[in-house]
This record gives sequence, structure tokens and C-alpha cells, in this order.
Amino acid sequence: MSKLFNAIIILTLILGVGIVSVSAEKVVTDSRGTSVTLPDQISQVITIGDGLLESVMYKFGVLDTLVGVGSNGLTTTSNYSFETTSGEKFAIDGGMNTIGALYPDIANLPVVAAYNSPPNYEIIAELKPDVVIIRAGDCTFYQSDESMKKTVERIESLGIPVVVTYGPNMKGRDNNNADVSAISDEIKILGQVFDKQTEAEELSGYLETQVNLIKERTKDIPEDQKTTVLLLGLSPETRKSGAAADAWGTDSVESFFVEEIANAKNAYNEPGQIVKLNAEQILALDPDVILLPTDWGFHPARELYEAPYYQMLQEMRAVKDKKVYSLPWLPSNCDKRLEYPIEMMIIAKAAYPDKFADINLGDWISDFYQNVYNVDEKGAETLLSAQWLDWTVNN
Repeated sequence: MSKLFNAIIILTLILGVGIVSVSAEKVVTDSRGTSVTLPDQISQVITIGDGLLESVMYKFGVLDTLVGVGSNGLTTTSNYSFETTSGEKFAIDGGMNTIGALYPDIANLPVVAAYNSPPNYEIIAELKPDVVIIRAGDCTFYQSDESMKKTVERIESLGIPVVVTYGPNMKGRDNNNADVSAISDEIKILGQVFDKQTEAEELSGYLETQVNLIKERTKDIPEDQKTTVLLLGLSPETRKSGAAADAWGTDSVESFFVEEIANAKNAYNEPGQIVKLNAEQILALDPDVILLPTDWGFHPARELYEAPYYQMLQEMRAVKDKKVYSLPWLPSNCDKRLEYPIEMMIIAKAAYPDKFADINLGDWISDFYQNVYNVDEKGAETLLSAQWLDWTVNN
């Protein structure tokens, strides 16, 4: 009798352990301060973001768990062209989100949400994810907190947990103070989700080291010697509206890069994320340097120099001195991604070339890709071309 009883006890313990291992859970605290209960083992994930979430997952080696995405910008290949004053057609193709270049299979995944489109809850339910990760501040949820709240509630009503991370624009919205430290916080939250805390610390530490390298070189520039930098968006949509171009104001992440990291001055010293300006307003700013961010397309320096619709800006000092530089191609450019130190370095070297004379941009960017994404030199060249940064090779 006692042997039978002991056998029953042992069997119960074995089964009990099995039940615990199957139903094991963990709790992750996201950017909202919300404690989210997740399965201990994550095998199926949907992301709603424009590249940061997916790039971190790639770095962590867990991108094979991705079953659905929430941005068309992850899955498309882009091209851009314009005609010069001489009648020549300038054309560039093969532009991609870095994650599209790193993981081409992402183009085959279902898109469950997109900019200006509500999420497809039926597809989300069919995919049966262990978690949906939403990045607030990216294009799908760039401006509407209420829309995101309703989406979270609807997904949770399907029995699916939701983790939310705040990008720099979202985190700084309440105090008009965009700050890329939010990205390190996001990486660490994802480290909790995927049990990659050590890797998260290493990645965020590397990114912060690159930022500090730039700040250390520019920190002592006197106020009266600071370069004025204009972040000028050459959006065709803005031209259609009757304006000439867009400017990024003092409360934008890009302005944070200019003023807090490169220690230069934003020539457009007014608030506003993307502000339409006419030609007279732009000419009046007359900056030392012009940077061209993604703005409804990639914009090479040649467009400002040679496009017929910008000939009225040729008297600007930066144009005459050939101090116009392109920032990386960032499809769905609503908030920053893992490549943000590249933007910082381009801005800083454009503003203060003497401070960075020992740094070849192309080599530095190649090293960055190799360190962040664990690619070889050839892989880094692929990413350089995908972000349309080939012009940096000899700079």
C-alpha cells in the first residue's frame, strides 16, 4: 500500500513539474509602466513599428519568431529620381529599411497594420502571437495616443498580451524634449521580453559609446563659433502645397542631434517637427550647413544644387560652398532606429569637419554596421547602399 502511495506522490510531482514548465510566465514592465504577463518562452511575435523593434530582434537572434509586421516601410524597396536643370535624369534605386536588407524574408510576412490604416484584428487573431509589441512614436501610432490605447484594448480582448515601447518622439512629447535615451530603454524592455538582458546592455552601451565619442569632440566649442545647421526636407508633397521645403524645429529629435550632440545651432530656431517654409524664409535663414533628412523620399545633395525647382535657393552660403549633405534613407521616418548614431556622426562632421578629420564616414559607418548587426564587410556594404550612403565612402 505504501509503495502504491509513494508511486502516486512521485507521479503527481512529475506531472506537477510538467504543468509548471508548460505554463511558466514572466512579467515585463513596458514604457507605459504597465506590468505585462508573458509566456516564459516566446515563439510567435507580431510587431507594429518601423524598424527599431525588428532590428533589435535581429541583433538578439530571435527574428525567426516574427509572424507579422505593422509597417509597409519594412517590406518595400524604394527608388527616387529627378531631372536636373541640364535635362539629365538623376535616379537611384535599391533603397531599403536596414531590416529589409538584413532579413529579406520579412517581405513575405503579413502586414497587420500601417500608417493611416487601422490594424487588421482578424489577421492578428489568426496568427496567434504570444505577444504583440507596439512602438509608440513610429508612423502607425505617431500622433494619436487614443488610437493606440483603443488598439491595445482590442488586442488584449483577444487574449493576446501587448508590450508598448516609447520612441524618443513619444517619450519627449509631454515636455517637448526629444531625447534618444529612450532607445536604450526600449532595447532593455525587449531584452526582458526575449530573455536577452545581457545582449541588451551590450547593445545599448555600444550605441551610447558612439554618442559620447561625438559629444567629447564638440563639447568645448564656444557659443560664438558654433556652426548653424538647417535641417531641410525637400518633400515633393510640400512643394505641391505651395511651400518650398520643410524645416525641423527645436523640439524635434533631429534638432537634439544638432544642438545637444554636435553642439551646433539649429538655424530654424522655432518649435515644430516638420514646418513648411517658403523660399524667402529659407533664404533668410542662410545657414552654414544644410542637412537633408528623409522627407517623402530620399534627397541627395544634387537635388538642392541641380533641380530646377530649387534654383531660387542657389544664393545660400551652404549651397554656394557645397556644404549640403544627405542623411540616411529611412523609410517611414517617424522616429529613430538603431542607426541613429550614423545621423549624429554625419551632422557632427558636416558641422565641424576639422574635429572629425581623422574619421572617414564610410569606414566609420561600415564598422558601426559590423558591430551592431554582426555582419561582415560585404554585409556592411549592402547596408550602406540600402541606406543610400555610398556618398560617404570618400568622405
